[in-house]
Amino acid sequence: MNYFDLPRFFTLPFLFILGLCIGSFLNVCIHRFPSKVRLRDQLKSLTSHGSGCPRCAAAIQWRDNLPLLGWLLLGGKCRNCQRPISPRYPLVELLTGVLFVVVYQMEMPPEFWGDIRQAGLLSAEGPQNIQPQTSPAVWLHVRYMLHIAMICCLIVATFIDFELRIIPDGCTLPMMLFAIIISTFSGQTFIVPLWFQDASVANTLRSISPDWLRPLLFSWDCLPFAVRHPHVHGFLVSIAGLIVGGGMVWMVRLAGFWVLRQEAMGFGDVVLMGMIGSVIGWQPVTAVFFLAPVLAIFAALLAWITHRDREIPYGPWLSMATLAMLLGWPILWPLAERIFDMGPFVPLMGFCLFISLIACLQLIQLLKKLFGFVDKSDSSTCDGGWSSADHLTYYNSERPDDQTGQWNQPRWPGGRAGQGLANYHQWRFGSRD
Repeated sequence: MNYFDLPRFFTLPFLFILGLCIGSFLNVCIHRFPSKVRLRDQLKSLTSHGSGCPRCAAAIQWRDNLPLLGWLLLGGKCRNCQRPISPRYPLVELLTGVLFVVVYQMEMPPEFWGDIRQAGLLSAEGPQNIQPQTSPAVWLHVRYMLHIAMICCLIVATFIDFELRIIPDGCTLPMMLFAIIISTFSGQTFIVPLWFQDASVANTLRSISPDWLRPLLFSWDCLPFAVRHPHVHGFLVSIAGLIVGGGMVWMVRLAGFWVLRQEAMGFGDVVLMGMIGSVIGWQPVTAVFFLAPVLAIFAALLAWITHRDREIPYGPWLSMATLAMLLGWPILWPLAERIFDMGPFVPLMGFCLFISLIACLQLIQLLKKLFGFVDKSDSSTCDGGWSSADHLTYYNSERPDDQTGQWNQPRWPGGRAGQGLANYHQWRFGSRD
């Protein structure tokens, strides 16, 4: 009996219910991670205490804690104090349950004893070429488990980043380590190998390239190496994805700091992309990096039109681009694969794009100065800067004194002690208070 070859009418409802339960746990992560700074404290907070109402501190009963049903039966209110419960809780649970089902349908072939080429997340150089390491049913389910764990982390990061514009380490670093371990021990969780290229494209580029560039345009078939050393190959795929994914966002941060003198992308985005790359590899995470701005541009325009806000949380769009890449693999990957077929020319293209980014940012800054636009990132040219008068006003408003402008009168010393003014009055007026 093949325990993986179960009928879909049993597997899909089971995955949906499992996703609802996992979504309930993700709600706990979303609620507790931002309150802690260190990774260790974030992980400890998950088991530090039970769930309760933030207003009345009443413990949540087991029947009220049922995923999705508990919120519906309560009518979205606390049973004890009738405080409204955020609809985010059932939304996260429902979203997680749906994604458990959709990703499974996408990644698995209709029948495991049929043709594996019917699987949605497939490439010509994929793990099916490593035989007889493990059966397709095993490594397909291991890879699905790895991808769905990453998606759960992306859900946590997305909702926290939308609300607070931070990405805690608790939803990235543990998954990063988990991905490296699973990729190493399995050896068949990669989507595309560490390196692939079209030999004809490489030969054409080599023939038209200058002499100094030709030695760099090498040709290497990685598949025999992956077959002989699957565990080493799996480790290298995960590490390369981590370095490239986080490195691309880090380079954008550097470009923003050099040209704009401000943070272009948060460090949480760097770690998030490193985590995504450790799961799906460096080629797919590069495609995600270029797909995310296409999805985020409309949100950025809407935020600027409605609130004149030039900054948006970017983590959610990286997460959405990753999900779009996995679900739209048969459509999106053939477009990106043509670029990676160039082989060694790809890193050279990346370097040229980075230089072009710096040049474009410099040109934009120059045009803004020529046309008289005020750079709000420069506090010296901004009318809304924090002046000395603002500082004194804030200082005085934080230390109210009901006898300001009056003769000093005897009063109970505990009042001024509570305001932090006891030492000041004792110094100025002596101990007459």
